[in-house]
Amino acid sequence: MQRITERPRADWQAQVESLGLTFHTIDGQLYWDESAHYRFSSREIEKLEQATAELQRMSIAAAERAIRDNWRDRLAISPEAWKEVILSWERDDLSLYGRFDLMWDGSGHPKLLEYNADTPTGLLEAAVVQWQWLQQTRPHGDQFNSIHEQLLASWPAWPARQIHFCAQRETEEDWRTLLYLIDTCRQSGKSTIDLAVEDLGWNDRMQSFVDHEDRPIDLLFKLYPWEWMWLEDFSVHLPGRCQRFFEPVWKMLWSNKAFLALLWEMFEGHPNLLRTSFTPDGMPAHVEKPYFSREGTNVRMIRDGALLASTDGPWSRQPKVYQQLHPEVSFSGHHPVIGSWIIGGEPAGIGIREDTSLITSNTSRFVPHWF
Repeated sequence: MQRITERPRADWQAQVESLGLTFHTIDGQLYWDESAHYRFSSREIEKLEQATAELQRMSIAAAERAIRDNWRDRLAISPEAWKEVILSWERDDLSLYGRFDLMWDGSGHPKLLEYNADTPTGLLEAAVVQWQWLQQTRPHGDQFNSIHEQLLASWPAWPARQIHFCAQRETEEDWRTLLYLIDTCRQSGKSTIDLAVEDLGWNDRMQSFVDHEDRPIDLLFKLYPWEWMWLEDFSVHLPGRCQRFFEPVWKMLWSNKAFLALLWEMFEGHPNLLRTSFTPDGMPAHVEKPYFSREGTNVRMIRDGALLASTDGPWSRQPKVYQQLHPEVSFSGHHPVIGSWIIGGEPAGIGIREDTSLITSNTSRFVPHWF
């Protein structure tokens, strides 16, 4: 694994915008950054793929145990939501995608930082934009990236001919991710309707969730976290109707950072896991993470009582988990996190975010890769 710098394509802005990546620059700072890339060996790519498949297998096993042993309190899930989680898991409600965030420098074993299982973004960049970069700059190279193809292959599993899609329209990254997913869904032959999540409504006469034109919703992809869904006023209508939404409600198990502690409890010492606990005892170097924090907010890195790095955010009052601090991975001061995608239950490719900060945030740069 090497980080290599080079001159970006002369017209890179126009090229990525043509694919829908309109947020390539955020507040004057690059988000899409092709002045560098990461090069892997074929053996390293195989190791990433194997680690991703293994983590998916362990996540399934741990979810089954969490339900069997009633870990609701430990995951801080409400009784109403927990009932739906169990029903959804027993129905085997379909899942489209997810993203493991891994730390690795090419040596040893990739280590799981967290599982973005419910509302992962960075999909357009990983699936399409970095593939275009590869084709234009290294047409004889390869990339760990079958994300687009696996998305196309996944949609026929959903029986509905028409699927609604919603996200927060004012959040550009979310909306562009949604538009990309809509495009792949349409390519599979299904029809789609998009709406802002704020326009999702309830029609009491029809006893149905409805869109902005009061059309009943049979199936809705929502780029909106389940833990927020249960706080909305309309959550009183969710029981018995959660199967109309995906990602499925059982993803509340995996998207919760407390699940990292439960994975460790079940698979203690596994080479792809970092020790994680509900207390920092015995971990002089650790990372403190709220259960439901997002985009690297409210994270604190501590070594021997000293604060190494921290981020602000609205989740400081949530319960926390404590994860062993991984030795610093740095390529000339740049700290990469490898997002390894699961599509339809199978490893599908990677995207890399990097930052000069020790904590990856929503403004950390996306850097392409090849092998």
